[in-house]
Amino acid sequence: MPSKRIEFLSHQGEPLAGRLELPDTPPVAWAIFAHCFTCSKDSQAAVHISRALAEAGFGVLRFDFTGLGGSGGDFSNTNFSSNIDDLVAAADWLREQHGAPALLIGHSLGGTAVLAAAHRIADSKAVVTIGAPFDPSHVSHHFGRQLACIQEAGEAEVELAGRTFTIRRQMLDDLNEQKQDTNIRKLRRALLVLHAPLDDTVGIDNATHIFVTAMHPKSFVSLDQANHLLSNKQDARFAASVIAAWASRYALAQRSATTPSDTPDKRVTVAERGTGNFAVAITAGKHSLLADEPVDVGGDDSGPNPYQLLSAALGACTAMTLRMYARHKQLPLEHVSVTLNHQKVHAKDCAECETKSGQIDRIEREITLTGDLTDEQRQRLLDIADKCPVHRTLHSEVLVSTRLIPPGD
Repeated sequence: MPSKRIEFLSHQGEPLAGRLELPDTPPVAWAIFAHCFTCSKDSQAAVHISRALAEAGFGVLRFDFTGLGGSGGDFSNTNFSSNIDDLVAAADWLREQHGAPALLIGHSLGGTAVLAAAHRIADSKAVVTIGAPFDPSHVSHHFGRQLACIQEAGEAEVELAGRTFTIRRQMLDDLNEQKQDTNIRKLRRALLVLHAPLDDTVGIDNATHIFVTAMHPKSFVSLDQANHLLSNKQDARFAASVIAAWASRYALAQRSATTPSDTPDKRVTVAERGTGNFAVAITAGKHSLLADEPVDVGGDDSGPNPYQLLSAALGACTAMTLRMYARHKQLPLEHVSVTLNHQKVHAKDCAECETKSGQIDRIEREITLTGDLTDEQRQRLLDIADKCPVHRTLHSEVLVSTRLIPPGD
């Protein structure tokens, strides 16, 4: 799956570092992942969940808040409100460059932040919190004995997760001024609360407060045995699978609402997948699939090879054509099955072929017709199989017009 490094500006003009996790096919929806307090976009939870969601078909933007990770700015000048501003800036960038963020996901304080930011991201449809505090001021518990120093002296050095940060009083004031109960009660979006019962950093009672305060639709899933940071990859992947299944209801609804159903896209686009030697992602209108080469010729066998796809096209057209004819003639055809095998054979071994030298392509097609059909009806259906449009295309002159398109057009 492609993973792209990106950068965008915060509302204060600071460069924010991000990474875009993309599925192999066009995303079913776009999501933003907000990391935990003093963490980064490269935390284990952020990476594992974002990539697992990409595998499930979502495009995910994970980024560093101001002053953290690869982002610019001074962390000591940030606060909860600036985190919300950064989330809005991320949504603005994603919307402009790729698509509207349907899903907002936040881990720990990042979860608290997405709850507060949702009303400023109007096109978001669903919100997910993972081990999130109900009250933003919960993080001040981690300042320990330095809390009094921050309040009295205006700032202090605080060690968090083995790193030293300068925390200023303005951050405490901003945390205490948040009206999170109002933000949650007026969320007006589908909410999924994920929390580990054994979380000793943010107690499970926080999930209870969030869930009780929120209006429906809302859901809760227990991350049994997981720790707060979801440092176990399997826990993170489980969380991602739950999120993907839950969010698909809202993501697909948004997609269908924005995709005109009366203007089908007949184009087929094939692009390198970015992983493996030959794998490509195929988009046919709103449908997606993969193609690859088998292992014995250097591929990864992640999808059918091109000739298998060609055979599949003939098989599909054959079955559909027979069904249409049987329906039109009201024949008692219950089921059609077509098996195809493509191979290269010497022309001299093909008695019915016009070409007499070199090799030719031979597709063997076996058709099984189930139903109370007479011998005459079966023979007629066999004749009709040769009249399917793809069969005719393979036997007629085909012109392939090719031109180069500059990148980005």
